[in-house]
Amino acid sequence: MSPAQGSVPDAVRAAGEIATWPAVAAAVDEARQACTALRWHQALRRRIPEAAAESRVRGAAASMELEGARLPVDVVRDLMRGAVGWHDPLDPVERVAKGTIAATAATESFTAATAPLQVLARLHLLAAAELVPADELGRPRNDDEDCRELLEVSPAPAADEARMRLRGVVALMSALDVVPVPVAAALAHAELVHSRPFTRANGTVARAVERYIVRAGGLDPTGVAVTEAGHGEAGGAAYLGALSGYARGDRDGVTLWMTQAIGALTRAAREGERVADAVLAGKLGDSDG
Repeated sequence: MSPAQGSVPDAVRAAGEIATWPAVAAAVDEARQACTALRWHQALRRRIPEAAAESRVRGAAASMELEGARLPVDVVRDLMRGAVGWHDPLDPVERVAKGTIAATAATESFTAATAPLQVLARLHLLAAAELVPADELGRPRNDDEDCRELLEVSPAPAADEARMRLRGVVALMSALDVVPVPVAAALAHAELVHSRPFTRANGTVARAVERYIVRAGGLDPTGVAVTEAGHGEAGGAAYLGALSGYARGDRDGVTLWMTQAIGALTRAAREGERVADAVLAGKLGDSDG
């Protein structure tokens, strides 16, 4: 059973059980070691804000690419710092990119004390601002609304099931002192993609929520790990394939996603080290895509 298919307490209990599976536990240990190594990087002694800002740049670029909207990292950097503006009207790539940039940037403003529903509502409002009517922003879809995103992962469940599973995500976000942070991050990400509680931008919100959990939960308190790039490095097909395995709901499928997603945190920390190296060397623009 997927963690959020039962009641809210069931979601936390199931997450705790999944954390004990040998392959998952091994991936958690590796991710923790990688994030600890990142935390002690020399550049992060005094230049955390600069490195974290660059992480959000690269994270936004990777997240939008997983949505099929690619922009070079140097362009994303200029957009995020306001050095260039958007076209008027926005083209289709920019509609996705603008929301992804805004949602990724907003993760920095939340803390562990921020109410999970507030995090989710704000992230969706930003991520979908250019994609849906205003009355669909910041709220789960109604019974008469469906979602046509991510059909390659699974059909979207009915709105009432999506709202129920969203309650499980909120429970995970509220239990970071109980559930290992890499497990909570991977499960929240998968549940948001599988349930698709919003009419649009569910994947963008899921990746932003993962970034938030990893930082607010203390796994990467500096916010320098590039969580989105950890998923993107394996490629979009592998990312969607692992999410499809999770959507099956059996142990093999859930294990496939969990090991790949938590492994992505290890890759995210290594990309964070590259960010920190570039900050230290004063060469942030040298590795742009």
